Amino acid sequence: MVRLPLTPEEVERGQRLGALLRRARAEHSMLDIALAAHVSPETLRKIESGRVATPAFPTIAAIADVLGLSLDAVWAEINRPEHGAGPTGSGHHAPERLAS
Repeated sequence: MVRLPLTPEEVERGQRLGALLRRARAEHSMLDIALAAHVSPETLRKIESGRVATPAFPTIAAIADVLGLSLDAVWAEINRPEHGAGPTGSGHHAPERLAS
């Protein structure tokens, strides 16, 4: 399967996701959160740094659960308009991807 290049919007959404997870993790160690979510610490590190902009949904669901984040809150945060931009998902763009 050929992966299409990420759009700038997908890259930005991945960066917002990483920032959200870092804030939610706060003082907890990356290792503790990763192990509790049954993902590798390297996977969590890549997501938090934005290097994996479109992680698999089950991965995000597991991490969010460990951090006490609702998936609705995660979705709202990562899809918020940037600096006066129009709302996302307005029908003028291709469907948004959370995971590939």
